[in-house]
Amino acid sequence: MTLRALIFDVDGTLADTEEVHRRSFNTAFARAGLDWAWSREAYRELLKVTGGKERIASHIDSLALRDGERRSLHARIAEIHADKTRIYSSVVAAGKVPLRDGVARLLKEARDAGCHLAIASTTTAANVDALLQATLGARGLEMFDVIACGDLVGTKKPAPDIYQLALATLGVAPEEAIAFEDSVNGLRSAVGAGLWTVLTPTYWTEGGDFCEAALVLPRLGDPQQPLEGEPGDRLGRAAWLTLDELIERRTPPPAPCAVRALYQGAW
Repeated sequence: MTLRALIFDVDGTLADTEEVHRRSFNTAFARAGLDWAWSREAYRELLKVTGGKERIASHIDSLALRDGERRSLHARIAEIHADKTRIYSSVVAAGKVPLRDGVARLLKEARDAGCHLAIASTTTAANVDALLQATLGARGLEMFDVIACGDLVGTKKPAPDIYQLALATLGVAPEEAIAFEDSVNGLRSAVGAGLWTVLTPTYWTEGGDFCEAALVLPRLGDPQQPLEGEPGDRLGRAAWLTLDELIERRTPPPAPCAVRALYQGAW
């Protein structure tokens, strides 16, 4: 079946944004008069909870608090998160968060080949807009035919809802698309929607069980930043993932958990 669309997660997949998110949360907490400070280790654990507001709620629920104090903090989540989004967007707009290597190249290859591009993310629309415009220029948003993000669905990843929304809006069948993710929750969401999925983990998500992924790579790679051991280890055409190789590889899917051995030791 013809490949018609590539659908990308944002945080960790298009760009390694999580450190900026973490710092933005901590700044928002301080501005709200809260003495919370999420370390890298704590935030890595919190990333198992999908969604920024949900992470704040999870943190509140982990604290030893009186019921009234807990309710009061929960009532402030939207306000705190909105301030965090403003902080994050200003940092990204300043050009301090680049795309991961290989992303811009693959986006161009897909557009040149007539493929649709889409976003399927649980981050806010403001965060997506800031990243795309800062990294891809004023026409960055126009590159994507669909941007499904934030609270457009009732259930966030690992539920498949956000990918199902992107597919339905594109008018594309799961068999005609490929998803790109970096985390276990994202993988479960994409696979749950029936998508052949490429995983490119980061520090924040490495070590997860990615056995449902069709292909696991440390990054997409570029001619200027080739992947070590490629071609020949996981890739057959070049030392970076090309659109042509994706088209060749996406069917048939790998045997269950066949990629686990490829993942071990890759980082």
